[in-house]
Amino acid sequence: MRKAAYIAIPVLMLLCFLAGRHYTHGPVSGIENPHRILYYVDPMHPAYKSDKPGIAPDCGMPLEPVYADAAGHAGNVDPVSLGREVVSISPEQQQLIGLRVEPVAESAGTHQVRVLGRVVPDEARAYRINAATDGYIQSVFNYTTGSMVKKNDELATFGAAEIMTAQQSFLGSTVRSPETRSEVASNDWRTQNRAIYASRLRALGMSEIQLKELGDSAKVTDTIKVFSPATGFILARNVSPGQRFEKGAELYRLADLSHVWIVADINESDAHTFRAGTLAIVTLPNQKKSFRARVSEVLPQFDSATRTMKLRLEVANPGFILRPDMFVDVELSVHNPAGLTVPVDALLDSGMKKRVFVDRSNGFFESREVETGWRSGNRVQVVSGLAPGDRIVVSGTFLVDSESRLKAPQQRATEDSGVHNTAMPKMNAEALPASAEDPSCKMKVTPAESAAAGNTEVYRGKAYYFCSKGCLTKFHGDPEHYLASNPEKPLVRLTQR
Repeated sequence: MRKAAYIAIPVLMLLCFLAGRHYTHGPVSGIENPHRILYYVDPMHPAYKSDKPGIAPDCGMPLEPVYADAAGHAGNVDPVSLGREVVSISPEQQQLIGLRVEPVAESAGTHQVRVLGRVVPDEARAYRINAATDGYIQSVFNYTTGSMVKKNDELATFGAAEIMTAQQSFLGSTVRSPETRSEVASNDWRTQNRAIYASRLRALGMSEIQLKELGDSAKVTDTIKVFSPATGFILARNVSPGQRFEKGAELYRLADLSHVWIVADINESDAHTFRAGTLAIVTLPNQKKSFRARVSEVLPQFDSATRTMKLRLEVANPGFILRPDMFVDVELSVHNPAGLTVPVDALLDSGMKKRVFVDRSNGFFESREVETGWRSGNRVQVVSGLAPGDRIVVSGTFLVDSESRLKAPQQRATEDSGVHNTAMPKMNAEALPASAEDPSCKMKVTPAESAAAGNTEVYRGKAYYFCSKGCLTKFHGDPEHYLASNPEKPLVRLTQR
């Protein structure tokens, strides 16, 4: 009895040890290693899957693993249904390139538009003094371009042949009257005649001040004085003593600069956003001076030379700080309508089209073309191409695009042409013929070996086999040439598993 006990105790200890070891190393129910490899995929054609690592049959590149933590968070996605603009990136690669995704958000707000503006005189406050007759300059006063003058300041004097005759007629109209007329009729006649000759003197350039002097003194003069029509700055002076001029010549140009215009160039597509009355801030470069301006009610004018719209703003100019032809910075606030927006860094703009990468889960990212609208700060409105809830790549976009270009150059070229299709589907072994002829070099090849080496091509729904990559490349260049030289050869149709 004691001997049996001595034998049973070691046996029991051994059984307990084995049971504990099995419990420690065995699989635990309901727990799965998140980094477990589910399968391997062809990096150029994600539709191809394999249970073991190896070489892709179509491109000769190593198969890439797909991990459980990359596939399990969003369900099982079929890469075939995603389309050709898809790139597969493993979790390790995503972490390495700093890839980050965010859902598309809807937002609205106000963004600032900054443009360059130019100061111009207010047309309603600009004055031109032109010669009404041929004559010559007698004298000029010491007012030059840029000088500020007040209203009725004397600028210059000139003489003309018609002046004296018109003055005599004006003075004579106040003295003579028909003897046959009554006193009342005579007064009316003198008043009417005087107005006619006064109007003629005004047309010759005589001001109201000098016209009154002529009536008070009753003395004819050979000089007409040029007075400033308003308080402002002389923008142009085209006279000098003794200078002769013709009728219509510009003598002076003045402007009242207490109120000026700002003309800013804006894009034609943005013209509708700047409504009349919109407030703007005008700033002088390199100076800490700013002014509040308002968009004019006048519609922006189109400039065919610059292909831009000329937006007019009106601004008060205290102290005459803003001078004509000065350049200023204009900042306008634009209110954006609500819409889907994405970060600027998420957008790839090639000039011809704009794209984003949409997270389709399972480690796949789809390149999708979008149309954009307004831009505010670091966000851009997406008009079409995305839906609320779509998750897009917002960090590492360019690296994802580079990865896509590296992994699928052949696929994009062949699918864009609509002729070739190098993605070989899985085929039953019995579907492969025993032998075939290379259409490029006419050599006999074994289809199974060509398929294993990736030297196959699907053209117009039929399979061809090649002895080397060189012959396959030749066939890509001009398939019709090689097929026309051997039209009678039977072609093998592919069958799916």
